[in-house]
Amino acid sequence: MNPTTDGLIDFVSAAPATGSLDVAWSHGAPPGRPARDPLIQVHHYDEHTVIMRQSKSVHYEAPFLYLLFGNDRALLLDTGATADPGLFPLRETVDRLIAAWLEHHPREEYELIVAHTHGHGDHVAADPQFAGRPATTVVARDVEAVRGFFGFGEGWPAETVAFDLGGRVLSILGSPGHHKAAITVYDPWTAILLTGDTVLPGRLYAFDFPAYLATLDRLVAFAETHPVAHVLGCHVEMTSHPGRDYPLGAAYQPDERAPEMTVAHLAAIRDAAASVAGKRGVHRFDDFLIYNQPRQSDMLKLMARGLAHKARAALSRR
Repeated sequence: MNPTTDGLIDFVSAAPATGSLDVAWSHGAPPGRPARDPLIQVHHYDEHTVIMRQSKSVHYEAPFLYLLFGNDRALLLDTGATADPGLFPLRETVDRLIAAWLEHHPREEYELIVAHTHGHGDHVAADPQFAGRPATTVVARDVEAVRGFFGFGEGWPAETVAFDLGGRVLSILGSPGHHKAAITVYDPWTAILLTGDTVLPGRLYAFDFPAYLATLDRLVAFAETHPVAHVLGCHVEMTSHPGRDYPLGAAYQPDERAPEMTVAHLAAIRDAAASVAGKRGVHRFDDFLIYNQPRQSDMLKLMARGLAHKARAALSRR
């Protein structure tokens, strides 16, 4: 437990704190077998940092979500791929986690900020669950809302801005390329770089490739001047075998690689992206695939592979 003064947690002098990623992430159930995964898997990286994963039985994307506690407010980063609280009880889970944290760190008032790594549907679907929640701000998904809320102003996207949770001061980096309003969040307390869908072990869709490459340059430069313990995105799509990804829509990933990446991976992605900058299409590497401004044919091939996988899974259940 880190030191406290008058009930305030010191998120500076002991940083970066050591946390744990020793967790077996739920990865779905074989075809024809009942799902036994929790609807939301919860892992405490440390006392003040929670990583959640949506079950593949609820949605194949199985995104990761992050809950960071500060002295004055908590940040929930992303709300997953499913709106229905019966299928995906995110508000209930977050309320329970906040209540448990406040038991150990009582405050008369405590805020919740709901923001997003980016605005695609599998990261914002459960936003409505937080409508009307007291002391809660839900940041809209568009560029103007993101720039305004975090205070980028005219510095978007090159500027790095601070966002204070109450002694736990995050760095927010504009990260367009995959999505116009994408951000990356750096947490000095854990030294974790939260990269959304910009950097992850899977398919890296760069719809605006010049913006994406500029984002990667900024992230690598940032990592060169800050301690980074882990690079964590929002999905796992790669198997443990180099260069092999799961089909789109796979609801069972028994041999998936770990979600965490390193600064070396970050630099490798930047270098790989630079090497294919003039080549539209799909480019396969050991730990990721780069979709450089994918054509309709590239996406159709991806979907066709996914449909074939689903058909085989359906046949296996007979």
